[in-house]
Amino acid sequence: MFFLIVRVNKRQLLGVLLAIVCFTNVGCGVLPEASFKLASESRLPKWVRLPQGLTAANLSLTMNYYIKLSGRSAQFVLQDRSGRIIEKEEGKMRCKKPFHPKNRSQDTPADFYPAYEAITVKGVTEIIEHRKMEPIFYITDDAAVWKQYDSIGC
Repeated sequence: MFFLIVRVNKRQLLGVLLAIVCFTNVGCGVLPEASFKLASESRLPKWVRLPQGLTAANLSLTMNYYIKLSGRSAQFVLQDRSGRIIEKEEGKMRCKKPFHPKNRSQDTPADFYPAYEAITVKGVTEIIEHRKMEPIFYITDDAAVWKQYDSIGC
């Protein structure tokens, strides 16, 4: 009888561990790692097509970063002022990790900014800029950043 109880407990423990491992792997693809809003002073990405009658001022763009088994990705959600989803797009992150301006130190957490991510949506690559630790992102057109991205060869 004692062996039966031990075997049931081992099976239950194995089932719980298996469920945890599965949820961890699936959960990372469902729950965003981080979420950001496009800064009001930033332009919209080039792949965004404004619906008739709406302007950039009437819209908000949220970007969510995900870490999946297949790698890093970004999802963009374009909404109107009432919160209605206009467009939802998946973006492919071009580099394995964010890149930073050349000739900078990493002595303090503030030195990790600005950070850049190159993301392709609908065949159009944009460089996302994180200026500081905040839930806001920008689209950059800085030629020096684009030149650095081209030289990295991600």
